[in-house]
Amino acid sequence: MGLSRIVLLLALLAGGCSSSPSPPSPSPSYSPPFSPPPAGPSWIPGADPLPLRPDGYGEVRPTPPALVNRSLPTVDHLPPPRGNRYAATADPVPSSVLARSTWRRNCPVEPGQLRYLTMSFWGFDGRAHTGEMIVARTVAADVTRAFKSLFDARFPIEEMRVVRAAELTAPPTGDGNNTTAFVCRPAVLLGRWSAHALGLAIDVNPFQNPYRRDDLVLPELASSYVDRAKVRPGMILPGDGAVRAFAAIGWKWGGEWSTPVDLQHFTATGG
Repeated sequence: MGLSRIVLLLALLAGGCSSSPSPPSPSPSYSPPFSPPPAGPSWIPGADPLPLRPDGYGEVRPTPPALVNRSLPTVDHLPPPRGNRYAATADPVPSSVLARSTWRRNCPVEPGQLRYLTMSFWGFDGRAHTGEMIVARTVAADVTRAFKSLFDARFPIEEMRVVRAAELTAPPTGDGNNTTAFVCRPAVLLGRWSAHALGLAIDVNPFQNPYRRDDLVLPELASSYVDRAKVRPGMILPGDGAVRAFAAIGWKWGGEWSTPVDLQHFTATGG
């Protein structure tokens, strides 16, 4: 047998040691992605940590040109909705999801008080996607109804996934844009639990709708979106469809606060 045929045979034998990958089932395992990231993104979120301020947040910097009109594609981690129709589920939080979330034993809620949602949303890429979220059991039905209103209005959302525990201590990169609810953490610059730690608050497109207090902007690279006169997709504005969708379920908008101004934040508690 020639040398080239021997090399080919060895390569085939080595490849036979692993089975061909099959598409993941629509389980909440969240890994690997249901579809690969689109080729050649204009920006890779989370790649470059920022220098820290004395308060522990990242240094607030001008928005990079690639993010001034942010419209990044969505990576599918769950199967997209069939027929581009809105679909939602609300179930007890699976143990595998709880294990990768920010929940821990000293959180102010027990797992039984939470629900795991999957909901359809439109991405900035013009495609329908399926996201995931943990919320308080008492508001699960209301939240799915609010996001149906956003879906029907084709309001674009970049990402919707459960926050991982490691993200709470990761160096800030200032470019996150995850629409999410339950995060077991204190309120920003306060010594009490956030409404997020109760599953009673949701942040929608944080980058397009930043938090502002004095010289702090969160996310730290979202400064261009502080100017609300320059309207771009994904922004939340007074009286718009997003505000009305949450007002219909009795939730308040942080964009109506005097200080801080929390444009991304909707809450069932008012705080």
